[in-house]
Amino acid sequence: MIHDTDTAAFDVDAESKRLALGLVTEAFAEGCLDGIDGDCMAQAALFAAFQELVATYGEDATARYAETLPERIRGGGFTTTLQH
Repeated sequence: MIHDTDTAAFDVDAESKRLALGLVTEAFAEGCLDGIDGDCMAQAALFAAFQELVATYGEDATARYAETLPERIRGGGFTTTLQH
């Protein structure tokens, strides 16, 4: 298990991120088509993601990464629609 102290350890090449996001988006859509509530899918996806990050980088590095999320969320880092 890698215990990196730098959140840069979470960086992956852009192509791998694009492919992974496509796979997760497809799985999310399939779950919704199967009748699973979108909010439930989102929470499960977050749980699975953080489980993997903790397993790979450890609790401390994952917590530091999570601390950057409020700023990224408020800054539109996860917004996919146009904002007025």
